[in-house]
Amino acid sequence: MIETTLDKLLIGTPQPFRADGELSAIEKRSISEPAHLGFLGLEGNQVADPLHHGGRDKALHLYPVEHYSFWREKYPDVDVLRRFGAFGENLSCSGLTEDNLCLGDVFRFGEALIECSHARQPCWKLNHYFGKADVLTTVVKTTKSGSYFRVLEPGMVQAGDKIIQQDRTNPDWPLDRVFGLIIGGHYKGQQAALSALSEMPVLAETWRKRAAQLAAG
Repeated sequence: MIETTLDKLLIGTPQPFRADGELSAIEKRSISEPAHLGFLGLEGNQVADPLHHGGRDKALHLYPVEHYSFWREKYPDVDVLRRFGAFGENLSCSGLTEDNLCLGDVFRFGEALIECSHARQPCWKLNHYFGKADVLTTVVKTTKSGSYFRVLEPGMVQAGDKIIQQDRTNPDWPLDRVFGLIIGGHYKGQQAALSALSEMPVLAETWRKRAAQLAAG
């Protein structure tokens, strides 16, 4: 059973991101006060692009503390990496890396109950935010993706709360495996696995559709 403590709870709102007026809420700030976690996410947290971010399957984004040493060594000149929240995460803690977290894992988090819905698919905004051209490809190569959670039971949460595993129904589906199949290009010859993923209700809808497309060839 996994049990960890939330180090930081982070929220953000859309801010100017590029000279062309593009907005992003990737920049997060840490809050110490309790916040209500609802089905669509944390009170006070917003997304700039609701087509690709937010929604029930992406209510919370977690990025493991363990990965920061890798990124800081790779990009020692990137200032945003000096603090947690650089990947736009809402939850910053240790113990929930992609090889340790399985699809559908359920956790009690403060008063809330959350369920792992899928890994994060990186986009161009990470390259722009870090000022590096290879962040996206490095995430794909290393599977240091971070994870998304849906909310099963709303409630109040805050930094310092315990995150305690309640259930694991899919031990054969660690997130790094799911990510590798659907995003990382490891789908060749894996039609059976992809078909299985496409029929798993716990997997985010967009990833189920992608798994079905890959399975069909």
